[in-house]
Amino acid sequence: MATKTFFIFLFLAFAAYGQQLIDSRDNKKYKTVKIGTQTWMAENLNYNADGSKCYKNESANCNKYGRLYDWNTAKESCPKDWHLPSNAEWDSLYRFADGSNGTSSPYKSKTAGKYLKATSGWDKNGNGDDKFGFTALPGGYGLSYGNFKNAGNYGNWWSASEYTDSLAYYRLIDNLYEDATWNDYYKRSYFSVRCVKD
Repeated sequence: MATKTFFIFLFLAFAAYGQQLIDSRDNKKYKTVKIGTQTWMAENLNYNADGSKCYKNESANCNKYGRLYDWNTAKESCPKDWHLPSNAEWDSLYRFADGSNGTSSPYKSKTAGKYLKATSGWDKNGNGDDKFGFTALPGGYGLSYGNFKNAGNYGNWWSASEYTDSLAYYRLIDNLYEDATWNDYYKRSYFSVRCVKD
């Protein structure tokens, strides 16, 4: 009976954490995870596209956090059969993480940040419990004129949803709070990318 229980546990763990994604463009490998009805990359994208940068232009930061992308590049950079998530898809992730219902969009969660953050890598004791295996890391962001800010403190991920001709929505988790929120910012800025399966 114990053996049967062990194999059931292994099956459920595999089902939750999904299969490895291999990006055919550069053969980089990414963990994936199924959260609710969605399958997400469990790491930030690290595809070297024109319009992307490493934090502070240091390759070690790409290895740690993935690359940062301007919005137009982010929309085109996910691997085949994956895409940049819309506000509605981010909302579904937040609501599954915090167990809430609703239709408001974009949605701010008071607790999803705690459940989505990695268990290490966040400054000032800001680590989460990574309840679902999303393993959010604080890659910071880059500005169009070359400055970089807040790696270790903020994780910023583009949404595919546009706000105005010059602004797009993004999702934000920081080290000081348990919430997971949203804002809009200039499309020419550089944020992290998580892809969701088509």
